[in-house]
Amino acid sequence: MLAAGSLSAQDAANAGSPADKLGWQVAMHAYTLKEFPIAEAIDKTAALGLKHMSLSGSVNLDGQHKPRTIDLPDQEMEAIRKRARDAGIDLVNIGVVQLPPDEGQSRKVFDFARKWGIDTLVAEPEPKALDLVEKLCKEYHIKVAIHNHPKPSRYWNPDTVLEAVKDRSPLLGACADTGHWMRSGLDPVECLKKLEGRVICLHFKDLAERSPNTHDVPWGAGAGDVKGMMTELKRQGFHGVFGIEYEHNWLNSSPEIAQGLKFFNATCAALAEEH
Repeated sequence: MLAAGSLSAQDAANAGSPADKLGWQVAMHAYTLKEFPIAEAIDKTAALGLKHMSLSGSVNLDGQHKPRTIDLPDQEMEAIRKRARDAGIDLVNIGVVQLPPDEGQSRKVFDFARKWGIDTLVAEPEPKALDLVEKLCKEYHIKVAIHNHPKPSRYWNPDTVLEAVKDRSPLLGACADTGHWMRSGLDPVECLKKLEGRVICLHFKDLAERSPNTHDVPWGAGAGDVKGMMTELKRQGFHGVFGIEYEHNWLNSSPEIAQGLKFFNATCAALAEEH
């Protein structure tokens, strides 16, 4: 089974857009639109022309109730999935979720993902949970992408992610949050190079500057060297999801996201023509 966010080589060759030809998918991460009920967030995602969406660890149901995603009753989750499907949107991953060393609690997360056809969980498991997480990944055939929050969080540096997945199943890898690397003073292109072969998906960001106290800007407009990151991911043969987690201008981020998508698509077109 292909992981969510993957395309086979044949699918990529037959697909139409430059991103498709590179084996890349662009997904709205629901956290970007956390101020809006999930139904409205889905509509805003569709309005940007996007075909993929990832769910956060919690869901804004109606502006008042924000339960954990994995605690949603079947009726609520089916309504979300139907709304997304009707809008032409595929749900590709969930996170950040909690995967503790307690097997019953972690198994509940994997059960939820399998039930709803979601093949990638984004998490920051503590070291003593990693054996259990690997076991469940193999049992359920679901990937876990380790996310990096800024320093001093556990996985702020890609070296700690590499240590966590060393000698483990390829079902474990990284959810590369390029903006948080910049907030931690790291070069995102160099971080991606370190993680070659282990990048499962991305929270893809560009920031105004490389510092802790900064904010998101449209892809290609900041200090992140977005073209350099995309070039590196193409070199690696990455096939997966670029998640839009835009943490700025929360109530009206769509115009800025659209600007970034224009840059992304133009860069994809240029990269797709290179051999």
